[in-house]
Amino acid sequence: MSFLAPELLWSLLALPVMPAAYLWLLQRRRKLAVAYSTLAVVRAAAAGRQWRRHVPPLLLFLALALLLLAAARPLAQVTLPWTRTTVILAMDVSLSMRVSDVQPNRLAAAQEAAKLFLQELPRHVEVGLVTFAGSSQVAQRATLDRAALVAAIDGFQMQRGTAIGSAIVHSLSELFPEHGLDVGAMTFGSSRPQGRSLDEAGKAPPPPFTPVPPGSYTSAAIILLSDGRRTTGVDTLDAARLAAERGVRIDVVGLGTPDGAATTPEGLPIYMQLDEGTLKEVARITGGSYHHAGSADRLREVYGQLGSRVQVQSRETEVSALLALAAAVLAVAAGVLSLAWLRRLD
Repeated sequence: MSFLAPELLWSLLALPVMPAAYLWLLQRRRKLAVAYSTLAVVRAAAAGRQWRRHVPPLLLFLALALLLLAAARPLAQVTLPWTRTTVILAMDVSLSMRVSDVQPNRLAAAQEAAKLFLQELPRHVEVGLVTFAGSSQVAQRATLDRAALVAAIDGFQMQRGTAIGSAIVHSLSELFPEHGLDVGAMTFGSSRPQGRSLDEAGKAPPPPFTPVPPGSYTSAAIILLSDGRRTTGVDTLDAARLAAERGVRIDVVGLGTPDGAATTPEGLPIYMQLDEGTLKEVARITGGSYHHAGSADRLREVYGQLGSRVQVQSRETEVSALLALAAAVLAVAAGVLSLAWLRRLD
C-alpha cells in the first residue's frame, strides 16, 4: 500500500495518547468511587458488566485510527469491473494468412479465436471489426449484435499487402468520428486532391484536440492481430502515437513465425517476417500488451486472456473514502452501544 500524503502518517503517533488518557480517567474515577462508597458496593455495581464499559471507547479508538489513516490518502490495488464499453478488433486479412503453420491456417484460426472471444465478452460491451490488407476498412461498426459480428468474421476476403497503421487509424476514426481522422490524407499527404465534396463543405472543422496520457481513455480499446509487417498505408508507429495521444490502449497479437519461412497451401514458398519489434513498440507506446501466438491453441489462449482482462481490471485506487466510511460506522456503533449498555437514554 502506498500513500498520496505520506507525511500525514506522523499523526498516527498521537494514537497512544488516547489509551493513556482513558486509563488515567478510569483510575481517577475508581478513586472517587472509593471515596464516596465502600469497595464492596463498587464491585457489586460493576459485577457482570465490567467488559462492556470498555467496548465503546475501543470502537472510538479504532474509528480515529482509520480517520488518521484515511487522511494520508492510501492507495491499494483493487480489482474492479472493466469500464470500457467498446472494443475494436483490427484483424489482418492479407494473403499470408492462408499459410498453414497455424492449423488449419492462420486466417481460420484467427476467425475461430475471435468468435470465442465474442462469446466470453460481457454482453454490454460493444465490438467493432476492422480488417486490413493492402487497405483497411470497417467490416462491422461497433455493435452489441454478436450474430452480425460473427457473420462479418466469416465473410473475410483476403487481399495483398499489409496496412497495419491504416487499420489503427481506421479503428480510431470509429471511436472518435468527431476528430476528423483521414486515412487517405495521412497516406498520400499533399499529393491527395485538396477539393472537398458538397457534403464536406458544410461541415465544421474538427474541434481542437488536447492529448491525454497513454492508456487513460477508459471507454474503448483496440485489439490488433497481424502476421507480418507494414508494406503500405500509414506508418505503424505514427498511428500508434495517435492512439496514445487519445489514451486508447492497443493490445497486439503477433501470429505465426517471426523467421519468415512459410509456404502457401499450393506448396509455393513465400518469404514474410513478423515485425515483432514494431508490434511490441505499438503496445508499449499505447500502454497495451504484446502476445505472440505460434499455434491455434496459443492464439485461443491469448484471446481468452484478453477477454478476461476486459471483464475485470486491477488498478491502484485511492481507498480513503472506504476507510472514512468504516470509521463512521465504528463511531456510530460506539455511540449506540454506549447508550444501550450504559443506560444514558434517560
